[in-house]
Amino acid sequence: MSDVMVDVHGVHKSFGPLEVLRGVDLRVRAGEVTVILGPSGSGKSTLLRTINHLEKVNRGWISIDGELIGYRRSEDRRAARRASVEGGGGRRAGKLHELKEKEVLKQRTHIGFVFQNFNLFPHLTVLENLVEAPVSALRRPRKDAEDTARRLLERVGLADKTDAYPRQLSGGQQQRVAIARALALEPKVLLFDEPTSALDPELVGEVLDVIKDLASTGTTMIVVTHEIGFAREVADTVVFMDGGVVVEQGSPAAVLDAPRHERTRAFLSKVL
Repeated sequence: MSDVMVDVHGVHKSFGPLEVLRGVDLRVRAGEVTVILGPSGSGKSTLLRTINHLEKVNRGWISIDGELIGYRRSEDRRAARRASVEGGGGRRAGKLHELKEKEVLKQRTHIGFVFQNFNLFPHLTVLENLVEAPVSALRRPRKDAEDTARRLLERVGLADKTDAYPRQLSGGQQQRVAIARALALEPKVLLFDEPTSALDPELVGEVLDVIKDLASTGTTMIVVTHEIGFAREVADTVVFMDGGVVVEQGSPAAVLDAPRHERTRAFLSKVL
């Protein structure tokens, strides 16, 4: 499937004796929006953090645009030949070796991550928050980075806030700056970890509107959220997780209106 942008294959993740992810498989096509729903503790946020290697997986692997994230694979020629004969993927044969931190950081420039608590640099202005990574990580000329930052701030409705500091902004404005900062690196995929959960109710809409706009332009996104209305309106695929596994996935109509599994029905009955 050459149009698969994010491929999560058999991912397991434990913290000590606690197994948080228990064999997660997920494929996200380029240009599509996948919304992940589930109760607290179901593994949603941990899954996002494994996708950009903020958390190391214990088993399985993740690739973005065909590139393994956090690891390289040494060629096992016998396994590759066997996979080829059997019709399997030779690319998956061989042992995984973790990449050096410098290589992982380079990979992360292709993966935008928007956290629920904004994570802006408090000592930098809004413009400087957007310019920092393109200049330091991608070695872009500062003027080019600033021009891009100004365009992005206009896109999220904050063109007049370039010289403000995060503490001078509302929570909704800070989250919109965080989205613009993630876009400044021109990532292949954007990850959102409950982007509205830290906001006052009246500020939720302004952030969701920005994400909806991104969805309309074909940005590949994985969004962990409890906003069912947003999932219904924007998602191409809705994934329901519980107990560290994907319980079911499908179109918004299929999962939200006619869920097949009792766990999904029980969850939706509490949030709808």
